Amino acid sequence: MKYAAFKLAGVALSLALAWNASAEPLRVAADPVPHAEILKFIQKQDPKLDLKIVELTSGVNANELLANGDVDANYFQHVPYLKDQEKALGKTFAVAATVHIEPLGIYSHKHKDLQSLPEGATVAVPNNTTNLSRALFLLQSKGLIKLAAKFTDPATTLATPKDIVENPHKLKILEVESPQIPRSLDDVDLAVINGNYALEAGLTPAKDALGLESAEHNPYANILVTNPQLANDPRIKALAKDLTSPQVAEFIRQHYNGSVIPVSAPQS
Repeated sequence: MKYAAFKLAGVALSLALAWNASAEPLRVAADPVPHAEILKFIQKQDPKLDLKIVELTSGVNANELLANGDVDANYFQHVPYLKDQEKALGKTFAVAATVHIEPLGIYSHKHKDLQSLPEGATVAVPNNTTNLSRALFLLQSKGLIKLAAKFTDPATTLATPKDIVENPHKLKILEVESPQIPRSLDDVDLAVINGNYALEAGLTPAKDALGLESAEHNPYANILVTNPQLANDPRIKALAKDLTSPQVAEFIRQHYNGSVIPVSAPQS
């Protein structure tokens, strides 16, 4: 009888903790653009979901925040980056929703097209493992370089500059912290910039990019991520449902004009 009573007390305590967690604001770390903007739209559309948006600043690792319990979820990354982070942090996270694509773009303040590049042109690319590889695949897709034959799938093979086997323009690859790349546009010939940082810098990827990543079969869709123990939390479920709703998809289409592309919902 004592064991049964103890067990029932434990179940009651677990239910109480779950209820208390659901009663707390859902803390979500997000890049300011477009992620936090999308979350702010959800705050207006679904006021009963108590969201606390934690806007990320340069140098803050949102996966470390999540692993340490400082936030309940984050919304800023794609699956290849998440997998790399899981290895680096020795943690396992849970993907709660797949939301949108921010096509990687090639930009320049010095050249109007990719055909006018001089020999020895300098190209700034992201310095983190996954986005560096992504940038090299984009440069290859535009005919600027060629990677070794084994690099066929950007989702499963990570390329580095050492894997370039053809470089007809003798491009100089300069690895830079992703948030800093827009500031380098005046100093380099080309810059490969993540969609969110391009938007923050006042660029319109769909209009300003000299070359843009294809959205079709793109493995870099941005995701809502949480800890495994929160994967079934009602607040996470509600946010995931909101993020993949037709209303949010329509907001993304209208607000970003092709620079951010919803992947999870049909047009309303």
